[in-house]
Amino acid sequence: MTQNSPKQLSLPVYLPDDETFQSYYPAVGNDELIQKLQATAEGSLSSSLYLFGPVKSGRTHLMHAACAHANDLDRRTLYIPLGIHASISPALFEGVESLHLICIDDIDAIAGHPIWEEALFHLYNRVAEQDDCQLIVSGSSSPTEAGFALPDLISRMQWGLIYQLQPMADEEKLLALQRRAAMRGLQLSDEVGRFLLTRMARDLRTLFDVLDKLDKASMVHQRKLTIPFIKEMLRL
Repeated sequence: MTQNSPKQLSLPVYLPDDETFQSYYPAVGNDELIQKLQATAEGSLSSSLYLFGPVKSGRTHLMHAACAHANDLDRRTLYIPLGIHASISPALFEGVESLHLICIDDIDAIAGHPIWEEALFHLYNRVAEQDDCQLIVSGSSSPTEAGFALPDLISRMQWGLIYQLQPMADEEKLLALQRRAAMRGLQLSDEVGRFLLTRMARDLRTLFDVLDKLDKASMVHQRKLTIPFIKEMLRL
């Protein structure tokens, strides 16, 4: 949950307990990004980091993880998902630079909205003037490709670190599924794991949710995770 600011109390956002750096399965090529996110959350890097990658690539998990890591260090944080910008106000940005870490998710949701873009531009400037405030933002595209209309905002976004989140290959997703299953005392064979990858949405959040459902079903029915059992339970 976001902490320690009057503005935060008015934002109905709660951080999931299970989305931390420890529970994140990085694809090959993302190790440096994870290190930089951790360092930014700790306050030991430049004032801003821009992370971009496709929808359901794990961006939101990493934003939650950065906040959780900072909270563990008693650093005051704020997480803002701009996918809900229609129900909140740009005034939310006012004064938040007094916090240690601000994580703004789905930044491109406000691209092309002049009032939001200007408010974000001024937030970047205020954060840059602080000694101990970091800003992490995420979007589906790079700053120059996200559709922002304010040139000065694009320029500010390019001041800090910029990383592209590399997608997981199917074999990496299979390994992540098997590790998750093992943590629950389940055995997930390569054959069954690949069956799930071909029949379900391939983002890890969906796959993990399906695995959780199958775990409960296997306990109720006292059956192993086989393809016939999965077909029966998921009505495939």
